Amino acid sequence: MQIRLLSLIEGAAEATGTAIIIDVYRAFTTAAVAFQQGADCIILVDDPQKALGLKKRGMGDFCMGEIGGVKVPEFDFGNSPYEVSQVDLHGKTLVQSTSAGTKGAVAARGADKIFVAGLINAAATAQAILKYPPTTVSVVAMGRNGVYRSDEDELCALYLRNLLLDCQPDRRAVRSLVLASHESLKFDDPQKPHFDPRDRDIALAVDSIELAIRVQTEDGLLVARPERKPR
Repeated sequence: MQIRLLSLIEGAAEATGTAIIIDVYRAFTTAAVAFQQGADCIILVDDPQKALGLKKRGMGDFCMGEIGGVKVPEFDFGNSPYEVSQVDLHGKTLVQSTSAGTKGAVAARGADKIFVAGLINAAATAQAILKYPPTTVSVVAMGRNGVYRSDEDELCALYLRNLLLDCQPDRRAVRSLVLASHESLKFDDPQKPHFDPRDRDIALAVDSIELAIRVQTEDGLLVARPERKPR
């Protein structure tokens, strides 16, 4: 199995084989928590107006996401795993649009399969992929706005690579490295109240959610659904 480590929007566009699109802070942490809260599926789009249009047409119950880290005014939820963790989403369809993660999923048109992940469900993602090991896995760290590399996503990519290679990386070490990174500091900045410190805590609960998130095209839409670990 060849594992390719890629970054940002251009990396997503280059992805082949099975792609894993990573967004730790916070898109796919939020998605994982939404599924834990009972969401049926999440439609991924690369523009907030598309999200609102789908909801208006009755194709989604709620919109969630952000522009520049800030909740879109017309959306029901921001890009906050803590906010979503407080809501019963059983049976609901969400539409998600973010500055990096969902854009990466949309850009990965060359991939045969797409998974989206953060540290919160990295092990479950690796396990799902290893059920039917592909020839090529493209691990894409989306970074900040899909333009600037960020430690949390790059470290998550390395963590996933090691899991796919049947290594046992140290979760605590990964968490500590991410906590020391520049992107983690914004959650303590009083001038950025949209970055809730509880979001960081959830995002760094490594492997705490035992579900992978598979993305497929359904009726022309990019739809994410959970693949839960068998008990």
